[in-house]
Amino acid sequence: MTSFIDRVKIDTHAGAGGRGCVSFRREKFVPRGGPNGGDGGAGGAVILVGDRNLTTLLDFTYKHRFDAGRGEHGRGSNQSGAEGATVRLRVPLGTIVTDANGDRLGEVLEDGAELVVARGGKGGRGNTFFKSSTHQAPRIAQPGLPGESQSLSLELKLIADAGLVGKPNAGKSTLLAAVSAATPKIAEYPFTTLSPVLGVVSAGEDRSFVLADIPGLLEGAHEGRGLGLDFLRHVERTRVLVFVLDASAEDVQQDYQVLRHELRTYAPELETRRRILALNKIDLMMADDIAAIRAKLPAEDLVMPISGATRRGLRELLLQVINAIDRAREDELKAEAGSQR
Repeated sequence: MTSFIDRVKIDTHAGAGGRGCVSFRREKFVPRGGPNGGDGGAGGAVILVGDRNLTTLLDFTYKHRFDAGRGEHGRGSNQSGAEGATVRLRVPLGTIVTDANGDRLGEVLEDGAELVVARGGKGGRGNTFFKSSTHQAPRIAQPGLPGESQSLSLELKLIADAGLVGKPNAGKSTLLAAVSAATPKIAEYPFTTLSPVLGVVSAGEDRSFVLADIPGLLEGAHEGRGLGLDFLRHVERTRVLVFVLDASAEDVQQDYQVLRHELRTYAPELETRRRILALNKIDLMMADDIAAIRAKLPAEDLVMPISGATRRGLRELLLQVINAIDRAREDELKAEAGSQR
């Protein structure tokens, strides 16, 4: 399984512009033959490009410095120098870029979207540019300007249609493995998932969605306990929250309230996110016990009894998740339309 790397630091250096040229052509009756020095080429830029096929910043752990090409110098006969080669770095969607001062430069959210993080220097003007009626034979040209250099921090906030939220060992990894081709680590002890795992889930009739198994959440996570903020920031980019509750736990209702408290303390808007409760491990429970647990959970929440181990109830759960995702997307479109008025 590919390692999940969600924070890296890189150094980017755009190319310097080429210098302008001082040159004169030989032509009868023209002072000094007339200027014909070309401009220098612009330096190459460093650009981040969104790639929906990437899910990690792993590539940047092996190489940290990226240099774009410098522009060529201008030449005689009014020949401009070629522009320097631009460096395009592919990054996963959800990548946030900040500079050395902690200021956010932008984020990459769409496939193919580009974010310029270091601009190339402008090429210098050749002496042809400085010719005038009073200055027919200029012997001056501009040097090229240096390109920008930036020390950047890249942080990936996961983008998924739905995210599995639950306490350690609630069965999230088992559930993800049961409904997708993902292969998260599964064991009989907590915190086997130390970083998010993505899976593509087929919901029938050519419908699919991206489901994220996010590391387990402990009480006090908003203060950094356990995996803390490393967990919570990934929840922000999910359209639908699927709370995975262990039906065999001592107090399922309390577990659910702890999860909700941690989410709204970290980011109050998460409280309004569409949510579904997956009551897991019902294969270990009697029917009467399941009904008693359901009665203690909020009546307004949709509760889906399931078993990730035996796959019981998973089809019904997936249909409810895809419906919630569709409604969330409709809400996003309405919000975008309202903001454009």
